[in-house]
Amino acid sequence: MKIGVFFLESMERGELLDRLWKLLEPVVESRGLELLEVEFQRETRGWVLRLYIDREEGGVTLDDCTAVSREVGDLLDVKDPIDHPYHLEVSSPGLDRPLRRPKDFQRWAGHRVRIMVSGPRKKTIQGVLSGLQDETVEIETALGPQRVPLKEIAKARLVYEWPKGMGIKE
Repeated sequence: MKIGVFFLESMERGELLDRLWKLLEPVVESRGLELLEVEFQRETRGWVLRLYIDREEGGVTLDDCTAVSREVGDLLDVKDPIDHPYHLEVSSPGLDRPLRRPKDFQRWAGHRVRIMVSGPRKKTIQGVLSGLQDETVEIETALGPQRVPLKEIAKARLVYEWPKGMGIKE
């Protein structure tokens, strides 16, 4: 089945995301950056291919995002892996950065996270990330410690905690 403009099966989208990751990660890494996440989804304005990039030390700049967008856009024009119109966005991860790889769960231990669990235990867990042990993410929650195998994590993000007195209601 071809990828349709109005419908994209999750398995096909997963395969497409894997192909895109393998195609685009070397471009991002060639600039001394790391590819944190690749998203491809339908939004109100149409399909969006969104890349989140970062630098371990110092973060990314607008110039980094612009340069990666140009290089990736040129590569996608040549390789043409997506058979319908889409918008390309290249962004820094922001305050609610995605966590995807084992090193992300190790690096951000001690920070608040929100994890969406897939499979039979489908739920959302929020708490403080304790770390990663034997391919299992450990989170300290209000209900006690929770353990989730990496392979069961559908999505994980940091949860930014606003400093007290910033006028943000909790």
